[in-house]
Amino acid sequence: MGYAVRGKGKSYEVLDSIRQQKIDAGLQPFKLVQYFSFTSLGVILVFTLFLSWVISNHARKIMLEQSEEYSVAFAENLNQQVFRRFVVLTALRYGAIKLSNPDQFSSLDKIIREVIQGMNVESVTIYDSKINVISYSTIKERVGKKDVGGTEYRKALEGITNSRFLSSGSVLNLLPGTQPVKATLVTYIPFRQVGPGGESGKIIMGVIEIVKDLSSDYKAIIRLQGSIIFVSSMVMMVLFVVLSIIVMRASRKLEQRVVERLQLEEKLNQSERLAHLGSMVATVSHEIKSPLGIIRSTAEILAKRIKKVAPDNEHLARIVIEETSRLNTITMEFLDFARPQEVKLKFGDVNEVLNRALIFIKPKAAEQDVELDNQPDAPPVRAAYDAELLYRAVLNILVNALQAMNDGGRLRVAARSRRGGGAEIEIADSGKGMSENKVKHIFNPFFTDKSKGTGLGLSITKNIIDSHNGEIIVTSRKNYGTTFVVRLP
Repeated sequence: MGYAVRGKGKSYEVLDSIRQQKIDAGLQPFKLVQYFSFTSLGVILVFTLFLSWVISNHARKIMLEQSEEYSVAFAENLNQQVFRRFVVLTALRYGAIKLSNPDQFSSLDKIIREVIQGMNVESVTIYDSKINVISYSTIKERVGKKDVGGTEYRKALEGITNSRFLSSGSVLNLLPGTQPVKATLVTYIPFRQVGPGGESGKIIMGVIEIVKDLSSDYKAIIRLQGSIIFVSSMVMMVLFVVLSIIVMRASRKLEQRVVERLQLEEKLNQSERLAHLGSMVATVSHEIKSPLGIIRSTAEILAKRIKKVAPDNEHLARIVIEETSRLNTITMEFLDFARPQEVKLKFGDVNEVLNRALIFIKPKAAEQDVELDNQPDAPPVRAAYDAELLYRAVLNILVNALQAMNDGGRLRVAARSRRGGGAEIEIADSGKGMSENKVKHIFNPFFTDKSKGTGLGLSITKNIIDSHNGEIIVTSRKNYGTTFVVRLP
């Protein structure tokens, strides 16, 4: 069933575009709030990740400071042990300290290993104070190597205790299949003489290097950093999901309210326009109706006289009679559209109205080769309705259906009871069908694609159904036909 507005199809598209622009304008403030909400969430996430980095770095700094203090204390204790248990005794026994002597080296190695046992110390190295050579090391391969000590060695010779932190790995190394996290603290202290009371002397006999394994502590810091990042990400993800759900629901509700407000405004504007139009149409139609009646009566009298005076010319008068009849029909449509419908509801069988309307259109259907599919003996479908008004509404739909099937087709009409009471009338044709845009406007006054007619038929039909507190639903598909469903309470 093809409907369009004569020369006004683009106008309705423009109105739809304007309506959508109004909806977008109504949602604009909320979209700004939505934008700032998600932006703020992103800023919070970045700030949280930055905070986790600061916290982990601070924890790492504290760990290094504590480890360095502990390593220095341990190195000083080692200095005391080596001087008292090795240097003094060896000097008394041998008169001089020569680590090239296997007995002296073995004695020193035994003392040092006893001291570092269970202390997570990877190695202890003693450098000579006169030349940059390794005199002793728990790693035997390093003994005798020259020029190994760098800046830290030279600082220790000047009496300055210093440390160097070596690490490898990051949060990514916590993932399975990656290299383990490693960290070592290398501490250099001057190897001094020790006085009788345990105080350190001024003479520096060498430099002690202690390499301590801090991998477990460093791994704990990395895990802390990873935990902060993971928890922060999960919290942000949950907040993002919750905020997304809230925003989506709020957006839908707000859009629904904007649409409802626009619909209400459109209805109010349309009501005002229709009220003015109805008043004008009623006045004009009433003024036209009386002259039309006079013209018709005069034409009928002239037809009789022409038949006697000038035979074979009476068809001219019949043309006047037919056209005045058509104008009278149009005038009646205008009056029906303009004046309010007085509904007189009575309970009855809806099938009676359908059968009456089908009897009326049956000749026209046969003329167009349209097959009528209905059930004359269908069980009663009872509802409260105004028989005359419902008849006119159904007839308007049937007439439009026939107009959509000029080349023949099938017209199916059925009625059925609804759950909870009331009736449902279905009228389906196999005509040309309509586009989705046209379906939106077929109930608008003066909407038509026919060269004849006012475009008020379906508008009057909807007014009749609305006056019954019912609803009318239209579904259509281009080249596949149209279905009207009328629901009565």
